[in-house]
Amino acid sequence: MRDAVKLAPSIIAADFSRLGEQLRECKTAGAEYLHVDVMDGRFVPVITLGTPIVRAIRSASDLVLDLH
Repeated sequence: MRDAVKLAPSIIAADFSRLGEQLRECKTAGAEYLHVDVMDGRFVPVITLGTPIVRAIRSASDLVLDLH
């Protein structure tokens, strides 16, 4: 038997002005994980989000966070 496929929506695609709502939509749609790409300009030249946003996500959602 094959393992079930689990989707992890990428939070980088969220509308950050509606972050809490977008997180609830992910959970309502059946997501069990959230994919979070942390790019803080230190190891890559691009900056996406850092620890303050990760903390906000954690306080707004109980979904498992797939961080890297």
